Formats: sequence, structure tokens, C-alpha cells
Amino acid sequence: MIGRIAAVWGFAGVFLFLGSAIFRLSQYSVQLEIQNLPIWQWLILAAWIAFMAYYEGYKGFQKSFSPRVAARIYYLRSNVTPLRFALAPLFCLGFFDAERKRVIFIFCLTGAIMILIKLVEHMPMPWRAIMDTGVVVGLSWGLISVVLFSMKAFFTKNFDYPAGVPE
Repeated sequence: MIGRIAAVWGFAGVFLFLGSAIFRLSQYSVQLEIQNLPIWQWLILAAWIAFMAYYEGYKGFQKSFSPRVAARIYYLRSNVTPLRFALAPLFCLGFFDAERKRVIFIFCLTGAIMILIKLVEHMPMPWRAIMDTGVVVGLSWGLISVVLFSMKAFFTKNFDYPAGVPE
């Protein structure tokens, strides 16, 4: 029972983390006055959305991040500890109790994303809105794939993706 609660807490934390990012960034996306964009900015917007959908949404989330998060949720159900319970979202994201290489990658990726966020915050409109629109598309794809993989992890007896937990 405690394992299921930890798994739900881990899923909820990851869901809220991604959902809040989508919500915050979409505030800038809706400020994009599409009808006032010249054709070359339309083309950049379309290319950026396609790029982010493929590389962030499909390759990053659907093929890598989401199955691993769901596998860690599945693993957490039967391998809960007090620390994993308390920090279930961080465990599911791979910030601890993962292979050393993965933990280093997660911390480096988080730092790089934080730097990129700060850089994009200083971009003028419409460039900030164009950047954020692509990221919202990629994150939305990612959130949907996290939900689908997690539902599979919650409702199947065998979830055959590696959790990346050192034994």
C-alpha cells in the first residue's frame, strides 16, 4: 500500500512539474501575434515547432525520459524506502538512486536548462514567444507520453523498461 502511495506521489510530482512549466510558458506563447508575423518569422516558428516536437517531444521524452520515469514509478511501488517516499518525484526523475552516469547527466541537463531559461527570458518579442511555443509543444508531447507510460506502469504486472537503479 505504501509503495502505491509513493508511486502516485512520484507521478503527481512529475506531472505537476511538467504541467506548471507548460502553463508558465504558454503565457508567453499566447502573446504571439501570429497575424502580424512576416512570412519568414512564420517559417521560423513552424520549423522550431517541428524541431521541438521531434527532438524534445518524440526523441527526448517519448523514446527516453517517459519510459524511464514510468519504470522508476513501477520500481518504486515495490521498493519504497523512507527517502524514496519523501522525495518520490525526484526519485522518479532520476536525481538519486540511479546509475552514477545518469545522475550526473540529470544534474548537468537541469543546469543547462536553467541557463537556457535565463537566456530566453531576455529575448525580445516575438522571439521569446516563438521559442516558448516550440518548448510548449515539446513539453506537452512529453507530458502526454509520461501519462501514457505511467498508466501502463500502474496497470500492468510486467513493465519491461529498465528503471536504471543500481542494485
